[in-house]
Amino acid sequence: MADSQNDGELIACPECDLLQQIPHIPSGGKARCARCGEQVAIGRKDPIAMPLALAITAAIAFLVANTMPLMSLNAVGREAQTTIIGGAYQMWLEGSQLTAVAVAFCAVLAPGFHVLFLLVVLIAARHPPAPMWIGEMLRSAHFMEPWSMTEVMMLGILVALVKIAQLATVEAGIGMFAAGAFIVLIAAIQVTFDADEVWKRVRWADGRAPPPLPIKIDVNGEMLR
Repeated sequence: MADSQNDGELIACPECDLLQQIPHIPSGGKARCARCGEQVAIGRKDPIAMPLALAITAAIAFLVANTMPLMSLNAVGREAQTTIIGGAYQMWLEGSQLTAVAVAFCAVLAPGFHVLFLLVVLIAARHPPAPMWIGEMLRSAHFMEPWSMTEVMMLGILVALVKIAQLATVEAGIGMFAAGAFIVLIAAIQVTFDADEVWKRVRWADGRAPPPLPIKIDVNGEMLR
């Protein structure tokens, strides 16, 4: 823990903009603004390694979800299988170009680029100082996040399955389970990812290295990065 308040980190409250110094926060602890009570910082045991492991797993799940069949449909002796991008392509062929582009962007491109940007940011942040362009990559990840709507696509698929269940035999494929795992992993990344921790490790615009990270000691006396 910091010896004095001067050893803390100077940050601005995101709610009221009050500048205040935050001392070292133990793992699981939280710091709130002295004026408005807004949460301004949280202590994380592993701010880089945990979200990085989740991002790698999410990337694998994303690849499986987009290369393996989502489901197989069997009706009157005919069987068909499709993938996420295959469904968007079929919409394009049937004349629904606008819907096909929306599905491809929100269900494939946006989540794919979101995970890719996060992977690059977290890998670069493991060994500070990270290059200046990592800041732009982090902004791009935040831009892609609200456009990533895999969970909306999954909800639409489930609604469609309920409606056609009485007309055909439907079996979930590996891609369906991978897409479900991807949604859970993205939620876990959002919980564990700390953008402030990444910004602390990015090289400044004038070429200077960021200030050295404070040494953190856990309850077992081990040093944390």
